[in-house]
Amino acid sequence: MPRPPQPAALTVLVVDDEAPARNEVAWLLDQDDRVGRVLTASSGTAALAALERESIDVVFSDISMPGLDGMQLARVIRRFTERPQVVFVTAHDTHAVDAFDLDAVDYIMKPVRPERIGEAVRRCLAAGDRDAPASATPEDDETIPVELGGVTRFIPRSDIRWVQAQGDYARLHTPTGSHLVRIPLATLEEQWADAGFVRIHRSTLVSTRHISEIHNDGGRCTVIVDDIELQVSRRHTRHLRGTLLRPRTTTDDG
Repeated sequence: MPRPPQPAALTVLVVDDEAPARNEVAWLLDQDDRVGRVLTASSGTAALAALERESIDVVFSDISMPGLDGMQLARVIRRFTERPQVVFVTAHDTHAVDAFDLDAVDYIMKPVRPERIGEAVRRCLAAGDRDAPASATPEDDETIPVELGGVTRFIPRSDIRWVQAQGDYARLHTPTGSHLVRIPLATLEEQWADAGFVRIHRSTLVSTRHISEIHNDGGRCTVIVDDIELQVSRRHTRHLRGTLLRPRTTTDDG
């Protein structure tokens, strides 16, 4: 017997052109006490029609669909005045950066596991707390002193694209060049985490806001930053994807 909707529970729309996949996601969501209603649509066009009729909190959408695909649907949703959150459910991991750019709350790989659906619901609830008071005013962009030819210059952290470890030093890469500073990479990783810097390799720290592409080729993951390809180690790949898909907050880089 279906359980009754609970107060303040989420209304969710599941979009997938394949009925077995659509029904599986819908069933898993219906088992979650935080979800009140689960609606379904077999295409992007049908999803838009449902969004016009109903007040939807979250859209769980496949990406590869005939006609209006999941990415196109998300772009349309992005123009809504009151837009639902979007979670992608897909068999392909090649759209992660696009999903990040479209403010997707989560990116679930098929076959879908119940715990991943639960985590996506948790992320939606956390990201949907729009009525909470604004956080403290962001701090000013940090400036880093660097020496070049006996002259000390100050570069803003927001200009730094990626950082390379060189022993007890770190090389800061900016659009205009690189600068060597006597700061261990581990220290920068800890101090700059809130500014969107994440470790992708034991010797590399990267600013996620400057990642333009992420590639997966035979299990080898790389990212593109300012047309430079940087390797992502296996142990850091999952953390990087999780960071890219985490709901974004305002940082000192604006």
